[in-house]
Amino acid sequence: MSVTNKEFSTNSIRTIALVGHGGSGKTIFSEASLFATGALNRQGKIEDGSTHSDYHPDEIERKISINTSTLVAELNGVKLNILDTPGYPDFTGEVKSSLFVSDTSCLFIKGFEGIEVGTELAWEYIQENNLPCYFIISKIDHDNCDIDKIVKLIQDRFTHDSILLTFPLNKGAGCDKIVDIVSMKVLKFIPNKNGSFVKEDLPENLKEKVAKLHEELIEKIAESDEALLNKFFEEGTLHDDEITDGMKRAIINRKLFPIYSVSSTTNVGVLNVLQSLVQYSPSPLDHIGMKATNMSTKQEIVIQPEATKETSLYIFKTISESHVGELSFFKVCSGSVVHGMDLINESNGKSERLGQIYFLNGKDRFEVHKLLAGDIGAVVKLKDTHTTNTLSTKNLSVIFPKIIFPDPVISFAIHPKKKGEEDKIGQGLHVLHEEDPTFIFKYDVETKETVILGQGELHLDISMKRLKTKFGVDVEIAEPRVAYRETIKGKCEESEYKHKKQTGGRGQFGHVLLKIEPKPRGSGFEFVDDIVGGSVPGRFIPAVQKGLNEAISTGVIAGYPTVDVRVTLFDGSYHDVDSDEISFKLAGLHAFKKGFKLAKPILLEPIYNIEVIIPEEFMGHVMGDLSSRRGKIIGMDSDGLHQIVKGQAPLKELYKYSTSLRSFTQGRGIHKQKFSHYEEIPHEVASKIIAEYEKHKQDGDL
Repeated sequence: MSVTNKEFSTNSIRTIALVGHGGSGKTIFSEASLFATGALNRQGKIEDGSTHSDYHPDEIERKISINTSTLVAELNGVKLNILDTPGYPDFTGEVKSSLFVSDTSCLFIKGFEGIEVGTELAWEYIQENNLPCYFIISKIDHDNCDIDKIVKLIQDRFTHDSILLTFPLNKGAGCDKIVDIVSMKVLKFIPNKNGSFVKEDLPENLKEKVAKLHEELIEKIAESDEALLNKFFEEGTLHDDEITDGMKRAIINRKLFPIYSVSSTTNVGVLNVLQSLVQYSPSPLDHIGMKATNMSTKQEIVIQPEATKETSLYIFKTISESHVGELSFFKVCSGSVVHGMDLINESNGKSERLGQIYFLNGKDRFEVHKLLAGDIGAVVKLKDTHTTNTLSTKNLSVIFPKIIFPDPVISFAIHPKKKGEEDKIGQGLHVLHEEDPTFIFKYDVETKETVILGQGELHLDISMKRLKTKFGVDVEIAEPRVAYRETIKGKCEESEYKHKKQTGGRGQFGHVLLKIEPKPRGSGFEFVDDIVGGSVPGRFIPAVQKGLNEAISTGVIAGYPTVDVRVTLFDGSYHDVDSDEISFKLAGLHAFKKGFKLAKPILLEPIYNIEVIIPEEFMGHVMGDLSSRRGKIIGMDSDGLHQIVKGQAPLKELYKYSTSLRSFTQGRGIHKQKFSHYEEIPHEVASKIIAEYEKHKQDGDL
C-alpha cells in the first residue's frame, strides 16, 4: 500500500465526499480510483460483491451502499481521503456526517437519467456545508447518455457557475475517448484497464466547439477575481499559470463548479478527475477552519487546521463489525495525532487514551504512526466517546458543533421474542444509536412500548438484523400504538360524587361537586379551587387534586391522558371523624370520570406536517394517496425538476408511508414529517378505538 507509514503534510491532503442518488456510480468510481492510483491491482465489481467500499454482507446482498466507507489513495504525492457515501434515502445520516468532515464534494449524476430526488437532497447538504463541488456525469458508456441535456439541467437547477470541462468523444458502448477543455486535447483510454490515458490532438470538427468552451472557461475564471478580470480586459486572455491558479481559487471559493464525464466501470475518465482534484480542489489549509465553542469562555472561535497547534479532533462515525472491529473515525481538526496520546472528551470531561491509529480501505485497515491536521483516521473504539463528540488536549478546551441529522420518518414498536432479554435489547439499542445517530429508540410510557425510529423501513430492518447478529437477541416488530388524547366539547355544570364506606369502627367519607368544562386546544389541564365557607377543608383539597391527576393520566373513555380541561371544585362536605385524604382522592377521581362522560367526550389524534418531494409525474398519485390517509393538502411548490407537496395527516395513517411512497414513485420520492398538533378524530374512527378499549377491559387485558 503506497500510503502506509507515510506522513502527509496538511497541504498534501484532499478529503472528498462522493454523494448522489442511489445507483449514480459513486462506489464503482471509488473502486476505479483505487485501481487507477495503484492502491489495487484489480478493479472489483458491484455485481459480484468484490468492491472495497461495499464490503458489508447486507451491502453485497442488496448491491447498494449502506455505510460510508473511507478509502485512501495517493496521486502525485497527495493523499486522497475518499468517503463513499450511500445514495439510498434511508442512510442519509451517513451523507451528512461525511460532508461535515470533507473539504470537497463530488456530486454524481447519471448521464442518461439526470437529476433525481437524491441528487437534489445531496446538493442541499453540500450547500449547508458550503463546500466546493465537482459535478460528475457518470455512466457515459450508456447508449442513452445525453451530456448536453445533463449540463443544462445542472446549470438551470443548481448553479450557472458550473462549466463542462470534459465530455465523451464517442459516448455509449465502447466509449474510450474524452475531450478535455482545459488542455484542449483528446484523452484516449484503454477501457477496463488502470485508467491511464494518452493525449491526442482534437479532430478538426471539434476544434471550434472546444475553443469556444475553453474561452468560456477563461471568462468564468476571470470573472471570479477582480485582478484577473482587469488582466483579461487588458490582454483579452489569461496565461496558463493564471488559468491554473485562478481556477483553483474559483473552485475553492465556489465561484466555479467543474463538470466532468466518466465511465467508472471501464475506468474511463476517472484518473483525470483525480488529477483535477489534486491540482484544483482545496487542502484543509484552503478553508477558514472549523467553528468551535471555547469551553472556558463559552465564546465561538475558529480552529485552524495547523499541525503545530494543540490537538483537536472530531468523531464523525463509529462502527462495530466483526470483520473490521470496533472503530471510531475522526478528523484531525488541529495539531497531530499519535498512538498513546491522552485527550479529553470535552462533552463529558472524561479522558481517553488513543490506541493504534489506522486508515481504512473499506474493511482493510492499515496502521499509521501519525496523522496531521486535516487528515482522516480511525482508532480502536473509545470507551466514553461517541459520534459527534470532540476530543482535545488539556490546553485546548473546545467543542465542535454537532451534526444536525434529519428527523425520523418511520417508527416500529419492538417486543422481545424471549422473556428476560429486555436489558440485552436495551444495551444493544444504545450501541446501535451510538454508531448511527439517525437510529433512535425510546420507551413510550403512555403506550408501554419500546419504539425504534429511523429514516426508512430498510434502515430499521438492517438495524434489527445487527441487533440480532451482535447481541444475540431477536425482536418482533409491530405497528406502534398511537398516543391519543381525550378531551371534551361540552360542559358538565355539576358532577357530584360521595365516597362513603362504613365497615365497623372508623369509616371513609369524601364528598365533592365539580364543574367540568373545555379549554382551548393545547392549553392543558387546569384545576380551580372555588370552595367557600370550608365545605371541603383546605387540608383535603390537595387530595382531590391527586384524584383528578390520576383520572386525567389514565383517561376515561379509551385509557388515554386527558387534556385541555378545566375542573372547578365548588362544593362538597366532610365528616369530622371519617373524612381523610384517600376518601377525597377517590371522590375527586370518580366525580371527574362521571362528569367527563356527560361533557361530550371526544378523542384527539396526533397530526403531522408532511412534505413530499417527487418528480411531477407522481403528483396525482401522491395527492390521491394522502387523501386516502385522511390527509389534507396545504400547498404545493416547485423545486427545480421536482414538486413539493405540503400537507397534514394523522400519525396513524403514516405507518410505513416512506415505504409506500418509494414503491409507487420507483424510489424517486422522499418525504419529511414532523409533529404539528392534536385534532379531533372522526366519530367512526373514535368509536372503533373506544370499542377496542372496552373489549380489552372486559377481557382483563387492562
